[in-house]
Amino acid sequence: MPRTRPPYPVEFRQQIIELARAGRTPSELSREFGCTAQTIANWVGAAGRDKPRAKPATDALSSAERGELARLRRQLRQVQMERDILAKATAWFAAKSDKTFTPSSNS
Repeated sequence: MPRTRPPYPVEFRQQIIELARAGRTPSELSREFGCTAQTIANWVGAAGRDKPRAKPATDALSSAERGELARLRRQLRQVQMERDILAKATAWFAAKSDKTFTPSSNS
């Protein structure tokens, strides 16, 4: 079974992100602090997506925006499924009522 280490403390990650933004490379920070360069690059990328943006036209979404998008997509699928079920039920009832409908002769 592979051994996993506990997550790095938030303060430690924040300091590493600040050092990377100041111009240090992930490989330098990796050698100095003992975590992988890929991990550092992931932290920097995630921090860049989660910070507030000045322009709303950028492609990257924050974690909150990604969560909301996933929730809205699930909700849309649910509503579409309900709509399809109601359309089929309406068609079924319409077909059934046409077969049993007998016009009155009182006209």
